[in-house]
Amino acid sequence: MLHIERLSGEALAPFIDSIAQLRIDIFRDFPYLYEGDMEYERCYLQTYLNSQQAAVVLVRENDQVVGASTCLPLQDEEEPFKLPLSELGYDTNKIFYLAESVLQQQYRGNGLGVKFFQERESYARELGNYEHTCFCAVQRAKQHPMRPSNYTPLHDFWRKRGYSPLDAHAKYTWLDVGDAYATEKQLQFWIKAL
Repeated sequence: MLHIERLSGEALAPFIDSIAQLRIDIFRDFPYLYEGDMEYERCYLQTYLNSQQAAVVLVRENDQVVGASTCLPLQDEEEPFKLPLSELGYDTNKIFYLAESVLQQQYRGNGLGVKFFQERESYARELGNYEHTCFCAVQRAKQHPMRPSNYTPLHDFWRKRGYSPLDAHAKYTWLDVGDAYATEKQLQFWIKAL
């Protein structure tokens, strides 16, 4: 039986390592191809413990974390995620950022992706001071050598949730699987009015 709950602040602390491992495992796949490590992940996830309005929607089966979806005020994110929207004239104080959703393969296709968006958008509305939600998606070439032949981008799924792509991109650096050094990636913003 799956258990879904939204946690914030110190209630997240016992799950940080589980969320970190899940991110490492899931983001290793295309399109992220992220060669993660636990030290970096713990540091990254500390933001969710520090941000007063951050939350994580957790999916657990028994005691095992099998999915997680994160969100926080865009103002609590790093500068590369604020500047592109600010440059387009958005008030970044009024945007709630849906950072990522990670779910083990065997639990996909059962509505949990939709639930992740519903829970995070509902939380942003509860907070009461946000006009938009947004997220970023990494851009990879259609001919990328590690792109699986059966890969389907999530654009239609996001559009069904009410999101539209923006001509705005964040730049972020990470180590790809199999590479010797980290390289800069481009991530496109998608946005929705609440």
